[in-house]
Amino acid sequence: MKHTFIATIFAAAIALPAYAADYTIIAPAAPGGGWDQTARSLQTALQQEKIAGNVQVQNVPGAGGTIGLAQFSSQAAGNPNSLIVGGYVMVGAILTNKSPVTLKNVTPIARLTGEYEAVVVPASSDIKTMADLVAALKKDPGSVSWGGGSAGGTDHITVGLIAKASGVDPTKINYVAFSGGGEALAAILGNQVTAGVSSYSEFESQVKSGMLRLLAVSSDKRIDGVDAPTLKEAGTDVSIQNWRMVAAAPGLSAEQVAAVTADFEKLHGSATWQETLKTKGWADTYLSGDAFKAQLEKDVAATEGILKEIGLVQ
Repeated sequence: MKHTFIATIFAAAIALPAYAADYTIIAPAAPGGGWDQTARSLQTALQQEKIAGNVQVQNVPGAGGTIGLAQFSSQAAGNPNSLIVGGYVMVGAILTNKSPVTLKNVTPIARLTGEYEAVVVPASSDIKTMADLVAALKKDPGSVSWGGGSAGGTDHITVGLIAKASGVDPTKINYVAFSGGGEALAAILGNQVTAGVSSYSEFESQVKSGMLRLLAVSSDKRIDGVDAPTLKEAGTDVSIQNWRMVAAAPGLSAEQVAAVTADFEKLHGSATWQETLKTKGWADTYLSGDAFKAQLEKDVAATEGILKEIGLVQ
């Protein structure tokens, strides 16, 4: 009886799903934006696919993600259960904010997604096309206010590149930075700014409902299912893609890094995540390991060059 009982308990134990970890994911921005959406999509997929048993998301907004990054790098050091999402926006914010904490203070795990920028105006706006917006910008750069994410991020860089491509001094643009996509969207819908710039997914529902007018997207060619020209088609020679990543805490062992990376390899191949990419309209730009680290170094160097060119970094 005793041996039978022990055997039954052992069999039940090995039949239970073996969760690799419980995770806490820092979204270093206010609710509603791209990083928040990414963190919560990861939360859902990791749990539904039983890669992790319990996943919590914490929002730590401010300064283009650098406040959350600094908090994460100091408080989560050595903890393999702590993660942070970030991306191209954070690369720019680190440079423009002269942040003492950089992506060298975390452990990059994987690039997850890519997404193109969208330029929108309220449906009630007199601006009907990208050409109208550029004409207003050329006439008086300061009179055109642009609402988007944090200073130095993808949205800000996009506006600077639009100005440069239009023959306007990028340092003259009137850019209004918001800490989260929800705040920026409210300002655009409330006619507090002339135009808005952000990843297409952050505007999609308002565009489809007719509340916002989509003027152009920043892709090289038209996006399937999106009724808008590219910036290049509209006469503005700009192409740019935002990307998002996940990183682990600093101070992890090689074995801990390998375990976290393995979890995200599983996530990337899962049906839940692939469906998320489809429904969100996110491009699958997955890259991990040394290849991602090498690409990240190139992206940081390239971003610094762009920010200097448009006057955001000395």
